[in-house]
Amino acid sequence: MKKHFLFIGILSLTACANLKQTSQSKSLDEVKHITTEASIKSHVSYLASDELTGRDTGTEGVDKAATYLSDEFEDYGIKPYFSSYRDSFKIESKYGYNVVGYLEGSDEKLKEDIFIIGAHYDHIGFSGRGKSAKDSIANGANDNASGVATVLELAKYFAAHPPKRSVLFVLFSAEEIGLLGAKHLAKRFKSMNQPIYAVFNIEMVGVPLKNADYSAFLTGYNRSTMAERFNHYSGKKVLGFSREAAKMELFKRSDNYPFFTELNIPSQTICTFNFTNYEYYHHVKDETQHQDFSHMNYLITDLTKGLSGLLNEEKSSIQLLEK
Repeated sequence: MKKHFLFIGILSLTACANLKQTSQSKSLDEVKHITTEASIKSHVSYLASDELTGRDTGTEGVDKAATYLSDEFEDYGIKPYFSSYRDSFKIESKYGYNVVGYLEGSDEKLKEDIFIIGAHYDHIGFSGRGKSAKDSIANGANDNASGVATVLELAKYFAAHPPKRSVLFVLFSAEEIGLLGAKHLAKRFKSMNQPIYAVFNIEMVGVPLKNADYSAFLTGYNRSTMAERFNHYSGKKVLGFSREAAKMELFKRSDNYPFFTELNIPSQTICTFNFTNYEYYHHVKDETQHQDFSHMNYLITDLTKGLSGLLNEEKSSIQLLEK
Protein backbone atom coordinates (compact mmCIF):
# COMPACT_ATOMS: atom_id res chain seq x y z
CA MET A 1 0.00 0.00 0.00
CA LYS A 2 2.78 2.41 0.85
CA LYS A 3 4.56 1.56 -2.40
CA HIS A 4 1.32 2.22 -4.30
CA PHE A 5 0.95 5.67 -2.75
CA LEU A 6 4.63 6.37 -3.36
CA PHE A 7 4.23 5.48 -7.04
CA ILE A 8 1.19 7.74 -7.40
CA GLY A 9 3.05 10.51 -5.60
CA ILE A 10 6.00 10.24 -7.99
CA LEU A 11 3.62 10.34 -10.99
CA SER A 12 1.88 13.39 -9.54
CA LEU A 13 5.14 15.20 -8.94
CA THR A 14 6.34 14.37 -12.47
CA ALA A 15 3.05 15.57 -13.98
CA CYS A 16 3.18 18.78 -11.95
CA ALA A 17 6.77 19.37 -12.99
CA ASN A 18 5.90 18.85 -16.67
CA LEU A 19 2.84 21.08 -16.36
CA LYS A 20 4.88 23.74 -14.61
CA GLN A 21 7.57 23.58 -17.29
CA THR A 22 4.99 23.85 -20.10
CA SER A 23 3.25 26.70 -18.28
CA GLN A 24 6.51 28.54 -17.75
CA SER A 25 7.61 28.23 -21.37
CA LYS A 26 4.19 29.35 -22.57
CA SER A 27 4.06 32.27 -20.17
CA LEU A 28 7.51 33.45 -21.20
CA ASP A 29 6.41 33.47 -24.83
CA GLU A 30 3.16 35.27 -24.02
CA VAL A 31 4.72 37.83 -21.69
CA LYS A 32 6.84 39.11 -24.56
CA HIS A 33 3.64 40.23 -26.28
CA ILE A 34 1.53 41.43 -23.36
CA THR A 35 0.86 45.09 -22.75
CA THR A 36 1.14 46.24 -19.14
CA GLU A 37 1.35 49.59 -17.43
CA ALA A 38 4.99 48.77 -16.74
CA SER A 39 5.81 48.13 -20.41
CA ILE A 40 4.09 51.35 -21.48
CA LYS A 41 5.88 53.33 -18.80
CA SER A 42 9.22 51.81 -19.82
CA HIS A 43 8.84 53.17 -23.37
CA VAL A 44 7.72 56.62 -22.25
CA SER A 45 10.39 56.85 -19.56
CA TYR A 46 13.20 56.24 -22.02
CA LEU A 47 11.86 58.41 -24.83
CA ALA A 48 11.16 61.28 -22.42
CA SER A 49 14.43 60.93 -20.52
CA ASP A 50 17.00 63.70 -20.29
CA GLU A 51 19.42 61.42 -22.14
CA LEU A 52 17.46 62.07 -25.34
CA THR A 53 17.50 65.88 -24.79
CA GLY A 54 14.00 66.51 -26.11
CA ARG A 55 14.38 64.53 -29.38
CA ASP A 56 14.79 67.55 -31.63
CA THR A 57 15.23 66.69 -35.32
CA GLY A 58 18.85 66.25 -36.38
CA THR A 59 20.18 65.71 -32.85
CA GLU A 60 21.95 62.81 -31.17
CA GLY A 61 18.93 62.41 -28.90
CA VAL A 62 16.48 61.74 -31.71
CA ASP A 63 19.02 59.40 -33.30
CA LYS A 64 19.12 57.38 -30.07
CA ALA A 65 15.32 57.30 -30.10
CA ALA A 66 15.32 55.95 -33.67
CA THR A 67 17.73 53.19 -32.65
CA TYR A 68 15.53 52.27 -29.69
CA LEU A 69 12.43 52.08 -31.89
CA SER A 70 14.20 49.95 -34.51
CA ASP A 71 15.43 47.57 -31.82
CA GLU A 72 11.90 47.22 -30.43
CA PHE A 73 10.48 46.39 -33.86
CA GLU A 74 13.20 43.81 -34.42
CA ASP A 75 12.53 42.26 -31.02
CA TYR A 76 8.82 41.91 -31.84
CA GLY A 77 9.54 40.33 -35.23
CA ILE A 78 8.40 43.40 -37.19
CA LYS A 79 10.55 43.62 -40.34
CA PRO A 80 11.92 46.75 -42.06
CA TYR A 81 9.76 47.88 -44.98
CA PHE A 82 12.66 49.45 -46.84
CA SER A 83 16.31 48.31 -46.82
CA SER A 84 16.48 49.29 -43.15
CA TYR A 85 14.04 50.57 -40.55
CA ARG A 86 15.16 54.13 -41.24
CA ASP A 87 13.44 56.07 -44.00
CA SER A 88 15.79 59.05 -44.27
CA PHE A 89 15.21 62.50 -45.72
CA LYS A 90 17.26 65.67 -45.79
CA ILE A 91 16.30 68.93 -44.13
CA GLU A 92 18.75 71.60 -45.28
CA SER A 93 22.07 70.48 -43.71
CA LYS A 94 20.68 67.71 -41.50
CA TYR A 95 18.77 64.46 -41.82
CA GLY A 96 15.54 63.16 -40.40
CA TYR A 97 14.55 59.50 -40.04
CA ASN A 98 11.11 57.97 -40.06
CA VAL A 99 11.23 54.52 -38.51
CA VAL A 100 9.12 52.11 -40.59
CA GLY A 101 8.29 48.52 -39.67
CA TYR A 102 6.27 46.06 -41.75
CA LEU A 103 3.98 43.20 -40.76
CA GLU A 104 2.70 41.21 -43.73
CA GLY A 105 -0.95 40.25 -43.64
CA SER A 106 -1.95 36.61 -43.29
CA ASP A 107 -4.56 36.62 -46.07
CA GLU A 108 -3.27 36.25 -49.64
CA LYS A 109 -5.72 38.81 -51.04
CA LEU A 110 -6.31 41.16 -48.13
CA LYS A 111 -2.59 41.59 -47.41
CA GLU A 112 -2.47 43.94 -50.41
CA ASP A 113 -4.44 46.42 -48.28
CA ILE A 114 -1.70 48.22 -46.32
CA PHE A 115 -2.87 49.97 -43.17
CA ILE A 116 -0.59 52.53 -41.47
CA ILE A 117 -0.55 52.87 -37.68
CA GLY A 118 1.70 55.79 -36.76
CA ALA A 119 2.85 58.48 -34.35
CA HIS A 120 5.62 61.08 -34.37
CA TYR A 121 8.60 60.50 -32.09
CA ASP A 122 10.41 63.84 -32.40
CA HIS A 123 9.90 66.80 -30.06
CA ILE A 124 11.20 70.35 -29.63
CA GLY A 125 14.47 69.80 -27.72
CA PHE A 126 15.89 72.54 -25.47
CA SER A 127 12.96 74.94 -25.61
CA GLY A 128 9.41 75.35 -24.48
CA ARG A 129 7.40 77.02 -21.76
CA GLY A 130 8.73 76.77 -18.21
CA LYS A 131 12.37 76.74 -19.25
CA SER A 132 14.73 77.62 -16.39
CA ALA A 133 18.34 77.26 -15.32
CA LYS A 134 17.43 74.01 -13.55
CA ASP A 135 15.39 72.51 -16.39
CA SER A 136 15.74 73.43 -20.04
CA ILE A 137 14.75 70.14 -21.74
CA ALA A 138 11.28 69.76 -23.20
CA ASN A 139 11.11 65.98 -22.79
CA GLY A 140 7.81 65.48 -24.60
CA ALA A 141 6.31 62.64 -22.56
CA ASN A 142 2.74 63.28 -23.65
CA ASP A 143 3.89 64.91 -26.90
CA ASN A 144 4.46 62.36 -28.23
CA ALA A 145 6.24 59.59 -26.34
CA SER A 146 2.75 58.50 -25.28
CA GLY A 147 1.67 58.02 -28.90
CA VAL A 148 4.89 56.22 -29.78
CA ALA A 149 4.55 53.87 -26.80
CA THR A 150 1.02 53.10 -27.97
CA VAL A 151 2.23 52.23 -31.48
CA LEU A 152 4.96 50.01 -30.04
CA GLU A 153 2.47 48.12 -27.89
CA LEU A 154 0.13 47.68 -30.85
CA ALA A 155 3.03 46.42 -32.97
CA LYS A 156 3.93 43.97 -30.23
CA TYR A 157 0.37 42.65 -30.06
CA PHE A 158 -0.19 42.30 -33.81
CA ALA A 159 3.19 40.64 -34.30
CA ALA A 160 1.87 37.85 -32.06
CA HIS A 161 -1.60 37.92 -33.66
CA PRO A 162 -1.00 38.69 -37.37
CA PRO A 163 -4.09 40.26 -38.98
CA LYS A 164 -5.32 39.54 -42.49
CA ARG A 165 -4.27 42.96 -43.78
CA SER A 166 -0.68 44.16 -43.84
CA VAL A 167 0.36 46.86 -41.39
CA LEU A 168 3.05 49.51 -41.57
CA PHE A 169 4.02 50.77 -38.14
CA VAL A 170 5.46 54.23 -38.79
CA LEU A 171 7.17 56.48 -36.25
CA PHE A 172 7.46 59.88 -37.91
CA SER A 173 10.23 62.42 -37.44
CA ALA A 174 10.25 66.20 -37.99
CA GLU A 175 6.55 66.56 -37.17
CA GLU A 176 7.23 69.52 -34.90
CA ILE A 177 8.86 71.51 -37.71
CA GLY A 178 6.15 71.07 -40.30
CA LEU A 179 5.06 67.41 -40.64
CA LEU A 180 8.17 66.90 -42.77
CA GLY A 181 8.63 63.18 -42.15
CA ALA A 182 5.02 62.43 -43.05
CA LYS A 183 5.19 64.65 -46.14
CA HIS A 184 8.31 62.85 -47.30
CA LEU A 185 6.85 59.38 -46.81
CA ALA A 186 3.48 60.20 -48.36
CA LYS A 187 5.22 61.55 -51.46
CA ARG A 188 7.52 58.53 -51.54
CA PHE A 189 4.56 56.14 -51.52
CA LYS A 190 2.84 58.21 -54.20
CA SER A 191 5.91 58.04 -56.45
CA MET A 192 6.08 54.26 -55.87
CA ASN A 193 2.38 53.87 -56.71
CA GLN A 194 2.14 52.05 -53.40
CA PRO A 195 -1.53 51.74 -52.42
CA ILE A 196 -2.24 52.60 -48.79
CA TYR A 197 -5.65 51.64 -47.42
CA ALA A 198 -5.86 54.03 -44.46
CA VAL A 199 -3.80 55.87 -41.84
CA PHE A 200 -4.51 55.68 -38.11
CA ASN A 201 -2.27 58.24 -36.40
CA ILE A 202 -1.86 58.54 -32.61
CA GLU A 203 -1.06 61.85 -30.93
CA MET A 204 -0.80 62.78 -27.25
CA VAL A 205 -2.74 60.06 -25.42
CA GLY A 206 -0.96 60.15 -22.05
CA VAL A 207 -3.81 61.77 -20.10
CA PRO A 208 -7.55 61.02 -20.23
CA LEU A 209 -10.20 63.37 -21.51
CA LYS A 210 -12.58 64.95 -19.01
CA ASN A 211 -16.35 65.14 -19.31
CA ALA A 212 -16.46 63.18 -22.57
CA ASP A 213 -18.57 60.14 -23.46
CA TYR A 214 -15.75 58.72 -25.58
CA SER A 215 -12.12 57.77 -24.88
CA ALA A 216 -10.35 59.72 -27.64
CA PHE A 217 -11.45 62.18 -30.31
CA LEU A 218 -10.82 61.53 -33.98
CA THR A 219 -9.71 64.47 -36.11
CA GLY A 220 -11.59 64.90 -39.38
CA TYR A 221 -14.37 62.88 -37.76
CA ASN A 222 -16.89 63.47 -40.56
CA ARG A 223 -14.44 62.90 -43.40
CA SER A 224 -14.68 59.10 -43.32
CA THR A 225 -16.47 56.13 -41.80
CA MET A 226 -13.43 55.29 -39.65
CA ALA A 227 -14.94 56.22 -36.27
CA GLU A 228 -18.22 54.45 -36.98
CA ARG A 229 -16.56 51.22 -38.10
CA PHE A 230 -13.92 51.30 -35.36
CA ASN A 231 -16.54 51.76 -32.65
CA HIS A 232 -18.60 48.96 -34.19
CA TYR A 233 -15.73 46.51 -33.72
CA SER A 234 -14.85 47.90 -30.28
CA GLY A 235 -18.37 47.35 -29.07
CA LYS A 236 -18.44 50.78 -27.48
CA LYS A 237 -17.84 54.46 -28.21
CA VAL A 238 -14.05 54.69 -28.11
CA LEU A 239 -13.66 57.38 -30.78
CA GLY A 240 -15.75 60.55 -30.73
CA PHE A 241 -16.25 63.96 -32.28
CA SER A 242 -14.65 67.08 -30.75
CA ARG A 243 -16.01 70.50 -31.71
CA GLU A 244 -12.85 72.10 -30.34
CA ALA A 245 -10.64 69.90 -32.54
CA ALA A 246 -12.75 70.75 -35.57
CA LYS A 247 -12.64 74.48 -34.76
CA MET A 248 -8.84 74.38 -34.39
CA GLU A 249 -8.51 72.32 -37.59
CA LEU A 250 -6.41 69.69 -35.83
CA PHE A 251 -7.09 67.38 -38.77
CA LYS A 252 -4.51 69.44 -40.68
CA ARG A 253 -1.98 69.67 -37.85
CA SER A 254 -0.65 66.14 -37.50
CA ASP A 255 1.01 63.45 -39.60
CA ASN A 256 -2.24 62.08 -40.99
CA TYR A 257 -2.76 65.12 -43.19
CA PRO A 258 -0.02 64.65 -45.84
CA PHE A 259 -1.39 61.17 -46.61
CA PHE A 260 -4.87 62.61 -47.05
CA THR A 261 -3.65 65.32 -49.43
CA GLU A 262 -1.18 63.18 -51.40
CA LEU A 263 -3.05 59.87 -51.58
CA ASN A 264 -6.67 60.91 -51.02
CA ILE A 265 -7.33 58.16 -48.49
CA PRO A 266 -8.95 58.00 -45.04
CA SER A 267 -6.18 59.34 -42.84
CA GLN A 268 -6.97 60.58 -39.34
CA THR A 269 -5.50 61.13 -35.89
CA ILE A 270 -6.75 60.11 -32.46
CA CYS A 271 -5.91 62.22 -29.41
CA THR A 272 -6.90 62.59 -25.76
CA PHE A 273 -5.38 66.05 -25.23
CA ASN A 274 -7.68 69.05 -25.80
CA PHE A 275 -5.74 71.95 -24.20
CA THR A 276 -7.95 71.82 -21.07
CA ASN A 277 -6.87 68.53 -19.44
CA TYR A 278 -3.07 68.97 -19.45
CA GLU A 279 -1.15 72.17 -18.78
CA TYR A 280 2.27 71.10 -20.03
CA TYR A 281 1.94 71.28 -23.82
CA HIS A 282 5.39 72.16 -25.24
CA HIS A 283 6.50 72.69 -21.66
CA VAL A 284 9.61 71.47 -19.83
CA LYS A 285 7.29 69.75 -17.33
CA ASP A 286 5.84 67.44 -19.96
CA GLU A 287 7.44 64.56 -18.05
CA THR A 288 6.82 60.85 -17.54
CA GLN A 289 5.54 61.41 -13.99
CA HIS A 290 2.52 63.31 -15.29
CA GLN A 291 1.28 60.51 -17.57
CA ASP A 292 -1.62 58.25 -16.61
CA PHE A 293 -0.47 54.73 -17.48
CA SER A 294 -3.63 53.06 -16.25
CA HIS A 295 -5.61 55.17 -18.71
CA MET A 296 -3.14 54.34 -21.49
CA ASN A 297 -3.38 50.64 -20.78
CA TYR A 298 -7.17 50.68 -21.03
CA LEU A 299 -7.01 52.78 -24.20
CA ILE A 300 -4.53 50.42 -25.87
CA THR A 301 -6.81 47.48 -25.05
CA ASP A 302 -9.69 49.30 -26.76
CA LEU A 303 -7.52 50.24 -29.73
CA THR A 304 -6.39 46.65 -30.12
CA LYS A 305 -9.99 45.46 -30.34
CA GLY A 306 -11.16 48.13 -32.78
CA LEU A 307 -8.11 47.86 -35.02
CA SER A 308 -8.33 44.06 -35.04
CA GLY A 309 -11.81 44.39 -36.50
CA LEU A 310 -10.70 46.79 -39.22
CA LEU A 311 -7.62 44.74 -40.07
CA ASN A 312 -9.49 41.44 -40.30
CA GLU A 313 -12.83 42.35 -41.88
CA GLU A 314 -13.47 40.62 -45.21
CA LYS A 315 -14.72 43.73 -46.98
CA SER A 316 -13.10 47.15 -46.50
CA SER A 317 -15.53 49.39 -44.64
CA ILE A 318 -13.49 52.60 -44.19
CA GLN A 319 -14.57 55.05 -46.86
CA LEU A 320 -14.07 58.78 -47.44
CA LEU A 321 -17.25 60.77 -46.92
CA GLU A 322 -16.07 64.19 -48.06
CA LYS A 323 -12.93 65.64 -49.63
